[in-house]
Amino acid sequence: MEKRTLGTSLEVSAIGFGCMGLSFGYNRTSPIERADAIVLLRQTAEAGVTFFDTAEVYGPWTNEELLGEALAPFRGKVVIATKFGFDIDPGATPPMKGLDSRPETIRKVAEASCKRLGVDCLDLFYQHRVDPAVPIEDVAGTVGDLVREGKVRHFGLSEAGVDTIRRAHAVHPVAALQSEYSLWTRDVEKEVLPTCKELGIGFVPFSPLGKGFLTGTIEAGKQFGEGDIRTAIPRFQGDAYDHNLALVRLLQDVAAEKQATPGQIALAWVMAQGPSIVPIPGTTKAHRMRENTAAAAITLSADDLKRIAQAVDNIGVMGERYPAAALQMVQK
Repeated sequence: MEKRTLGTSLEVSAIGFGCMGLSFGYNRTSPIERADAIVLLRQTAEAGVTFFDTAEVYGPWTNEELLGEALAPFRGKVVIATKFGFDIDPGATPPMKGLDSRPETIRKVAEASCKRLGVDCLDLFYQHRVDPAVPIEDVAGTVGDLVREGKVRHFGLSEAGVDTIRRAHAVHPVAALQSEYSLWTRDVEKEVLPTCKELGIGFVPFSPLGKGFLTGTIEAGKQFGEGDIRTAIPRFQGDAYDHNLALVRLLQDVAAEKQATPGQIALAWVMAQGPSIVPIPGTTKAHRMRENTAAAAITLSADDLKRIAQAVDNIGVMGERYPAAALQMVQK
């Protein structure tokens, strides 16, 4: 698979793999079995994906443990990104009690994540959400110290605003910013993506398939399983769902012309927005993983991109991407 570079030197596959859904966030009624998840992760690495995304809060902790076991045979051949920044209550649903990016917490998380992942050094260490109680300079300085100590290789931010990105980058280089980005979530285009380009920061879109919506496989009125975050997302509900289906029909039309799937077109569109953009779609199914990775070979022309962008602008998107409480943790 084609490679892309995050920051100045972190080389990864052009499409990564978001691991959250293997342990957290989606259907807990019929979750993937651990053994099956290990097989899927190893198949993903064998398919040429070298970039895997996790976090301590996914589970919590079980997702990192899963990756540590599954990717042990590929040690040194894959890049694993993980995250810090939440105050975790493992008995709660969801387990995030609040934010915690105090320097002492960052160090504890780094040590614990290394143990769970079975590594001596974390490849990419993101602040999961910006903590307004801790100056970002202190966060960047702490991760910078960990880099100098050989415990972390690269520093990342997630869902951070432009001012935070600049302040952090001035203290220690930010290799990657991870935020939601897809054809139905384009907030980052106005300021964040230009800032990343200016500063040489890679961009890692999560939910590049709109949490599955843009694949056209989610039926109207679908009852998501217990604990599925989509049950609380306004875009999946009622009139918003019906309105947003126009996006799926657009992708279906383009996909038919390209002999591809709507999901592949959605991923190819994201990748076409810049050479340092690496989406991380997730799935629990091997055939979907192969479908997603194959999107790296799809080329959209300038006319294709213009047509898609104009159509999306005309359609508009109805409904917020998160419930109100979650939106409060996102920096504008």
